Amino acid sequence: MREESPFRFRIEQQGAMRVPGVVFASRELLPQVVGDQALEQVVNVATLPGIVRASYAMPDVHWGYGFPIGGVAATDVEAGGVVSPGGVGFDISCGVRLLAAGMERAELAPHLKRLMDILGDTTPRGAGRGGLWKLSGRAQMQKLLVGGARYAVESGHGVPRDLDRCEDRGALAEADPEQVGQRAVERGLHQVGSLGSGNHFLEVQAVDEVYDTRTAAAFGLRGGQVCVMIHCGSRGLGHQVCTDHVRVMDHSLRTYGIDIPDRQLACAPVVSPAGRDYLGAMAAAANYGRANRQLLTQATRHAFATAIGVDVDLVYDVSHNMAKIEHHEVDGVRRLLCVHRKGATLALPPGHPGLSGDLSQAGQPVLVPGTMGTASYVMVGTPGNDAFFSACHGAGRVWSRHRALREVRGEDLGNALAARGIAVRPATWRGLAEEAPDAYKDIDAVAAATEGAGLARRVARLIPLGVVKG
Repeated sequence: MREESPFRFRIEQQGAMRVPGVVFASRELLPQVVGDQALEQVVNVATLPGIVRASYAMPDVHWGYGFPIGGVAATDVEAGGVVSPGGVGFDISCGVRLLAAGMERAELAPHLKRLMDILGDTTPRGAGRGGLWKLSGRAQMQKLLVGGARYAVESGHGVPRDLDRCEDRGALAEADPEQVGQRAVERGLHQVGSLGSGNHFLEVQAVDEVYDTRTAAAFGLRGGQVCVMIHCGSRGLGHQVCTDHVRVMDHSLRTYGIDIPDRQLACAPVVSPAGRDYLGAMAAAANYGRANRQLLTQATRHAFATAIGVDVDLVYDVSHNMAKIEHHEVDGVRRLLCVHRKGATLALPPGHPGLSGDLSQAGQPVLVPGTMGTASYVMVGTPGNDAFFSACHGAGRVWSRHRALREVRGEDLGNALAARGIAVRPATWRGLAEEAPDAYKDIDAVAAATEGAGLARRVARLIPLGVVKG
């Protein structure tokens, strides 16, 4: 790699690469990037038909399925550009939702244990069945796959303002439930309103530091305020959608004359039947993910009302596993692109036409969770972001889950967090150990590199008070 600036490194175009690779990182983070297989995946993504500008890697980049997690790539729809499920991931529309409570950290202290007990007891989590909203069957599922968070709110699980603070107002219009298979529907019927497992969580936090008072106020945040961050996605339904369509695209590679260096990059032209079918199914799964987070929002509101008697408002909800059809200027020409963001968050700057209402002048909140025991960040999009207005989505793993289990004992980690005043409600001690803070990059360094690279800038830093782990 060649250093272009202190936070930007370039992999020159070579071999089958159609564009260069661009890695956003700092010298502090670079050894972790170089020591990972993710750079090879950045190079592989650069070979996709129709890719434009560059194959990008965010500061939290690490190895994933086909694409690196923290990978961004856009293809020109009208020039044979492809869509690749590996550029979205199995957990379609996995994302982060931030809530702000009407109280200060000091006011919460005497109620924290009861609040965490309620959240721990009422939040479904784990790998299997169990959700807050049991759908009656495929007919109701289709309404949810089309309506997303909107359908949830219309059904009494939220308030209209929630949709104003949700990406795409809670639902993608391109959803095609007919492309969601029966097995995916069966897996999703009983999981709406659940965290799942792995790195998913519901975390009670406090605003520890505010860097931009004006933007924070526009978001509804202030110093010392209690917040809740929810990280989850489309559960088994999204996983099955990805599985089904990867299989179709893998079998059709020869049909479309596509040669790729890694079968996990299975893809099809956006305008092909396979491409259109996947995008319709992906949008439906994304709407499921938004409804899922909407149900968890209502459960959180009920817990705060029961334990303390305070209200909770939505700050923003944004996905970080998506492929979207967007217009961008490339080489001076406005083009229709399919922008893959896998483990990467949309980061629209102030004044962007994609923003409306009270966020149009402030810019889009960019939610960057850390890990248990570390900080999380609220950032905002900035002008001049040439990675198609994309930013990091979290800290990024540096240890495998197997290594975390070798290095950390879940009970010991729970006790250490409790000694620091962080109340933890894990589904299992094993799952807690897998998500140990040491298994991730330094979130402060990731946020600093994101700002240094001009992808987004810091608005507020949040610290954990209590965690419900999937």
